[in-house]
Parts: sequence; C-alpha cells; structure tokens
Amino acid sequence: MTGAPPRIVLAKLGFDGHDRGLKIVARILRDAGMEVVYLGLRQTPEGVAAVAEQEDADAVGISMHNASHLTLGPAMVEALRALGLATPVVVGGIVPADDAETLRAAGVAAVLGPGASAPEVVAAVRRVAVPDDG
Repeated sequence: MTGAPPRIVLAKLGFDGHDRGLKIVARILRDAGMEVVYLGLRQTPEGVAAVAEQEDADAVGISMHNASHLTLGPAMVEALRALGLATPVVVGGIVPADDAETLRAAGVAAVLGPGASAPEVVAAVRRVAVPDDG
C-alpha cells in the first residue's frame, strides 16, 4: 500500500442497538493500518453520507443485525450518490448469503455475513477502498 491509508466511516443505521461487533471491526481495521471514523449507533444514511463527504472517506461500512440490510444497504448507496459520491459501501453483520447478490445489484461493493474472519474483513475493505492520494 502506498500513500495515505484507506479511510473508512463505520456506522450502525436505524434502531439496531448492537454495536459490539462493529467496535471490534473498527479496531481490526485500525490495527490493519486504516483510518477509522466510527459514528456509532442510530445513524441515518444521509448523516453517514454527509460525514463520508466531510471526511473524504474511501469507503463506508455499515453493520446490520436487525434484518434491515435490504432496505438500509441500498439507502446508504443512494444517500452517497445523492451527494455525487461514488464511495463504496460494505455491508456486514447478520446478512443471509441469499441476500448478498441483491445487495450487490443495488450497488453495495462488498457483503460480509456471519462468521467473516478478521482477515476477510480487512481484505474486503482493502479491495474496495482505494484512497485518492490527491
């Protein structure tokens, strides 16, 4: 990796109240050399998109544990597009394998389901988050 490390914005959308897993992901990505902006719980797609724009994010990661991935994943992609951003979105958490293709068709760059390992998470984010070195 050359230049600036990838910068990723992480958030829990909606009323999903379980953030322990996302906090672990934040540490994993940080320890892998990435810059992590952790927004925490109860975020909206529009709010996360605004932060992604302000922080010049290379990717946005959202975590789902409440079966809202087919609604909020595409909404996150659309909120970024509404700001003219092509920032890739990574969706992780309790996402059934059968729904991964639907999410990718909606513009989600990567889907990480239950049981994704730390190396898999890091590899997925590195694959989609390409820093703009200016």
